[in-house]
Amino acid sequence: MQAKVTLVDGMQFVGEASSGHAIVMDGPPEFGGSDTGVRPSELLLIGLGGCSGMDVISILRKKKEAVTGLEIMVSGKKSDSHPKKITEITIKYVIKGRDISENSVKKAVELSMEKYCSVKHTLEGVSKIDFTYEIEAQ
Repeated sequence: MQAKVTLVDGMQFVGEASSGHAIVMDGPPEFGGSDTGVRPSELLLIGLGGCSGMDVISILRKKKEAVTGLEIMVSGKKSDSHPKKITEITIKYVIKGRDISENSVKKAVELSMEKYCSVKHTLEGVSKIDFTYEIEAQ
């Protein structure tokens, strides 16, 4: 696994992963950016949500749950002083579908958080991570 990050202009960077996919990062105008991309710390939250989401949906599909949608809201709280690391993260899973078993959802989320999600385990000890879930019947 590798990545290359290249300065484009101002505070805009393009990050390219070894998979060949790229993403634009930029800062707000007050810090010399043009606001044309996501902030690097936002990418961390997005990565956490994506990592766990892939676990959860994979587990629920293996359990043959009729999932029609999954949304994961990830919020972070930064410290006030530098390096302004993310100290608290809250993850909320919203699972949508028909006749979804709450036990299956609980188990899938717990397995992701406690065993599988490498991003969560990388952040452990640095950020306090809490999670909740809800099921929306459709």
